Amino acid sequence: MFHLTKSRVVATAAVLALGLAGCTGSGDTGKSGGNGDSSITVFNGANGAIVENWNPFIPNFLQPTSGAIHEALFWYNMATDAPPQPMLGTAYRWNAEGTELTITTREGVTWTDGKPFTAKDVAFTFDLIRRNKAINATNLQIKSAVAKDDKTAVLTFGVKTFTDEAAIIGHTPIVPEHIWSKIGDPSKTINPNPVGTGPYKLKTFSAQSYVLEKNPSYWQAGKPQIQNVRFISLATADAASAALTAGQVDWMTSFLPGLDQLLKNHKELTYVNTPAMTTAIFTCSNAALGCTGPQTDVAVRQAIYHALNRDQLNKLAGGGFAGTASPTMLLPERDKKWIADPAQATIPGTADVAKANQILDAAGWVKGGDGIRAKGGQRLSMTIQTVTGWSDYISLNDAMAQQFKEVGIELKPSQMSWNEWSNNQVQGKFQLSLDSIGLGANSNPYHTYQPKYSSATTAKVGEAARNSGNFARYDNPVVDRAVQAAAGTNDENVQKEQYKIIQQEIVRDLPYIPVYVNSLLTEFNTSRATGWPSNEDKYALPASWKIWDNGIVLANLKPAQ
Repeated sequence: MFHLTKSRVVATAAVLALGLAGCTGSGDTGKSGGNGDSSITVFNGANGAIVENWNPFIPNFLQPTSGAIHEALFWYNMATDAPPQPMLGTAYRWNAEGTELTITTREGVTWTDGKPFTAKDVAFTFDLIRRNKAINATNLQIKSAVAKDDKTAVLTFGVKTFTDEAAIIGHTPIVPEHIWSKIGDPSKTINPNPVGTGPYKLKTFSAQSYVLEKNPSYWQAGKPQIQNVRFISLATADAASAALTAGQVDWMTSFLPGLDQLLKNHKELTYVNTPAMTTAIFTCSNAALGCTGPQTDVAVRQAIYHALNRDQLNKLAGGGFAGTASPTMLLPERDKKWIADPAQATIPGTADVAKANQILDAAGWVKGGDGIRAKGGQRLSMTIQTVTGWSDYISLNDAMAQQFKEVGIELKPSQMSWNEWSNNQVQGKFQLSLDSIGLGANSNPYHTYQPKYSSATTAKVGEAARNSGNFARYDNPVVDRAVQAAAGTNDENVQKEQYKIIQQEIVRDLPYIPVYVNSLLTEFNTSRATGWPSNEDKYALPASWKIWDNGIVLANLKPAQ
């Protein structure tokens, strides 16, 4: 696999062209006895020509913008189910109605230009979002944002906003009023000289590379300790492997075939696997909204679910690194408390061919002379799309085509460019598509169920699914009511009851058919820096492309001695 785009995070990563020979430039000497000249090199999935954009409010910003340069009020560790960690905010509280949020901000923080950070910057940031719809990515219903004093900001909303808490406090970059108040249109600027509160600031930028240097006045005492962080691009999986083993990359996230063997003779290299996204077969499931094909029959989707031999798929395409998924589309280990029925905690590893055949027989799909079923003159044949170059997904499709033949289903894999693949999903112009679900604003199931299963986030085929959400065109009033009820409370017990209702519906209907929890392999070089996340200490989601977490990781690294 050499695709990181499935998570939708890489779309915000930098894209730059840089040869391997340029991985270490003048002034970056790598390993050192102190930290004055320490340097590491990061590959975050970038490729192509660089496009400068340090504006954290608009698409395609350079990935370190959020986390390393700009910070949020709190930070959510998506590798665990830990409560939000204080960053620029130290405390928050809602009113009983869920329409007013009071935030206490951290004292003693300065912007990288030396100006003091206060609650007035927080109020300004949210008021800026309120006044400019183009930068209100999560459609927050902000009525007002005011600073009562230098350490207290109060946000009011037009609707109950409990379930948007993570988006507000954990995924909104705070910007300096003294800079952004002078910007005419915040959706148009590339913010060429970014001023933030994070552990790093921009050092150099050109058409070939960019380098961040440590913020000497960072509010976390003693951090960061790495002086310079260089970001590079690589074109292929082979180039990534070569750069890693040659010592030209210190941090990268990529599925590398034969990883254990690859690292066997390189004691300075290590890796961690933090599966967080569920690979699934997305189905255009709703005939009423214009979907066409056998997959609009729930019996076909159920048969596919049971026909999958996931253990074999993990071995053939996942390198044995994939984790077990749940039909609820939550993560079995991290989200255990949210899964209502223990029987639905995990999906079977092996196929149940007999059950798949029984379901199709009962639904009137009859095998023909060639072994492929048909019903009412319609052949049980479907096309599944994926992106050219996504090697693990291409392998998955080929293997699934063989598995489905056993139950009379013809699967026809199709490869295309990322742009065409993505547009097909957004517009509903597909039958089956291989993609992944995961990494919401936090671990609350609302951030999976609302975007992917609510009818409010979908549209007729040919129209764009709202907020790039419900590509399956799923429309279930029972689910809609439960999603809305969960959104109106911060009582976990009430939310659990609503999620139980949702899970009963989606496990039966399967608009998204889970395959496995895709591996998330991240590789590190310990010869220049130590303190990387590990299986024993997942203090951050270590993926090199992950916004917010990248700042946490960089702040915790130390030069190797």
